[in-house]
Amino acid sequence: MRICRFDNDRVGVVVGDRVADVTEVVSEALPSQQWPFSRGDAFIAALPELRQRLEAAAADAPSRPLAEVRLLSPVANPGKIIAAPVNYMKHVEESREDAGINFGTEISLIDRYALFLKANSSMVGAGEGVEIHHDDGRRTDHEVELALVIGKTARNVSEQDALDYIAGYFIGLDITIRGTEDRSYRKSLDTFTVLGPWLVTADEFGSPESVELDIKVNDETRQNANTRDLIWSVAKIISFASHSYTLEPGDVILTGTPEGVAPIQRGDRMDAWIERIGAMRVMVR
Repeated sequence: MRICRFDNDRVGVVVGDRVADVTEVVSEALPSQQWPFSRGDAFIAALPELRQRLEAAAADAPSRPLAEVRLLSPVANPGKIIAAPVNYMKHVEESREDAGINFGTEISLIDRYALFLKANSSMVGAGEGVEIHHDDGRRTDHEVELALVIGKTARNVSEQDALDYIAGYFIGLDITIRGTEDRSYRKSLDTFTVLGPWLVTADEFGSPESVELDIKVNDETRQNANTRDLIWSVAKIISFASHSYTLEPGDVILTGTPEGVAPIQRGDRMDAWIERIGAMRVMVR
């Protein structure tokens, strides 16, 4: 099942090149909340119970062409955005060799850095685009990654069980401004976490262990890789994170980017694709 959020917080089921508006089902099913609000994303937490109703509603719901809607992030309220740095060996190597990436700092393996957090305010959808913030000559780079959302509370889970906690997958763009500041700062500027174009439920997506991904900028292929080359597997990332943080429904995890990171500029068009998810177009402004 493919689920999107679009326009003014409408919820849709994607069927082919159309999106069926099932917002009414979600509005009726989710309980009203009063402050203090529960942590996490209520829709992601309720998805297992809502799924059959969403599928049934999609058959008769009004629909629109995907090309006519503005796609937002599939997750509305992540409690945390967790990211894995330098998680492909070839990206480690290019980062060590390119001063435009490393800025004179030592680049090590993910085993040394572990994970980092991104600000939730950096999150946007494919239809919202990426903003270039600096005009001082600093590079702003694209980084395409397989991303996922946690579907149920996870704490101290094993690698063997880790994939059972995933609600779904989507494309992630971890936009980065190069410099000497901490990763969490340089990757947390507004619009620097692009998620989309929709959520593919974990059962439909299948195993994340051998998945092709790529990104083109203005029709030029920049990154092309396979998740089988991850240094830390998706399962290891989730397990490791769960031993440090309580993972909750709606928490987003970015699994790392491969080699080929490069600058983007205002006016560029990014076309990202991941096998079994599809493609999303993101404009740079």
